[in-house]
Amino acid sequence: MRLPKLASVFVFLGCLAAYLMFVKRHYDGVRPAISKIPPHFPHRLGLSGSPKRPTSSEVVSGRFQYGVMFDAGSTGTRIHVFKFQLEDNEAPKLAHETFRAIKPGLSAYADDPEKCKEGILELLAVAQGSIPSSVWSSTPLVLKATAGLRLLPGEKATHLLDRVREVFGESPFLSRGDSVSIMDGTNEGMSGGLHGSDTPTVGMLDLGGGSTQITFSPQDEKTIQTSPINYITSFQMFNSTHTLYSHSYLGLGLMSARLAVLGGIEGQPLEGSSTELVSPCLAPEYSGQWEHAEVLYTVKGQKAGEPIYESCLRKVEKMLYRKVKNAGEAKDMEFYAFSYYYDRAVDLGAIDEETGGTIKVSDYIDAAKRVCNGMAVTPGENPFLCLDLTYISGMLQELGFPKDKVFKLARKIDEVETSWALGATFHYIESLRSQ
Repeated sequence: MRLPKLASVFVFLGCLAAYLMFVKRHYDGVRPAISKIPPHFPHRLGLSGSPKRPTSSEVVSGRFQYGVMFDAGSTGTRIHVFKFQLEDNEAPKLAHETFRAIKPGLSAYADDPEKCKEGILELLAVAQGSIPSSVWSSTPLVLKATAGLRLLPGEKATHLLDRVREVFGESPFLSRGDSVSIMDGTNEGMSGGLHGSDTPTVGMLDLGGGSTQITFSPQDEKTIQTSPINYITSFQMFNSTHTLYSHSYLGLGLMSARLAVLGGIEGQPLEGSSTELVSPCLAPEYSGQWEHAEVLYTVKGQKAGEPIYESCLRKVEKMLYRKVKNAGEAKDMEFYAFSYYYDRAVDLGAIDEETGGTIKVSDYIDAAKRVCNGMAVTPGENPFLCLDLTYISGMLQELGFPKDKVFKLARKIDEVETSWALGATFHYIESLRSQ
């Protein structure tokens, strides 16, 4: 598959370069030993003789190289199976991707980590069905966990990742000591925003369940000089210098923000504390249940002294106060927006669910007003839509985007799922090639 220039720059080089920086910081000077295939695996692979893992040169030999990346997010786990075409003296080119997602996320099994294995095995079956068995043992297998596990107490996260390591170690794929880990929050956002000399800059916004990211390539020196030091990264790639503004706001993903606006606190409630949440962002007569991070909440609406939208907006503004950095010049750049930005636009009927489209900040604002104030008459099918839209529109404005700013909404660009996973997998293959 040959990707058009814009898609290639945005999805491939952006993911690659950003993630190279992440791995460089974490793995420089570390070359973990390749784990051995358990003795019972050769017959599963259709191989004979010694079960020894291949050498690094054998891993990348042949015309194609496969890579398997698990994206363990807060609301679900996704598998990306990438097929790269290899050419002499050139960077690998993406030839095909297989994608599958399951719910819930790993963090849902924090109190019973053994149960997380079932979902991992289900997704591994997808990989086995997508990759020729003859190259299973030379296909890198990696899992990177994001916001959901970063929000868990360290011991619970460790137990979950240990169970994943057990499954990976027994799989027929290439599993190394660094195959399973939690991605740093600052670097999670680095998945797009690069530009070439003849290609316009493209930025990225991603709204997950536990965190939200913004990434773009700054053109104004003022942005570089005035931004927090950990928001800016400069690096060399293919004889060019690239600079990224990238940050992941942990706790400001849609589900975590929803809890905060409702008045809850992330994590297990203290013994004896109430799990009942009352909010003006819900219909006045509404009463229901909502589960988040293994806690079942009773949520209720309350009668407000002013229209529902204004009452909800005050709650959102209070929750966001001084938590988000204005991104300055980003307002003048072309931006793509993904995940819950996309899903809520679909819920509104603003874009087609399959093909995506465009939306303005003002569209989210107008929809929030319409949905919120309409709840005074009827609660509607989605009790949280008022809150979600008010939060999304408020978040975009806190980032510095004006009401007339237009975003492109997409799930895929030329049939490739938009995420950091592509660049992460690419780096893994490149690290094997260099051994």
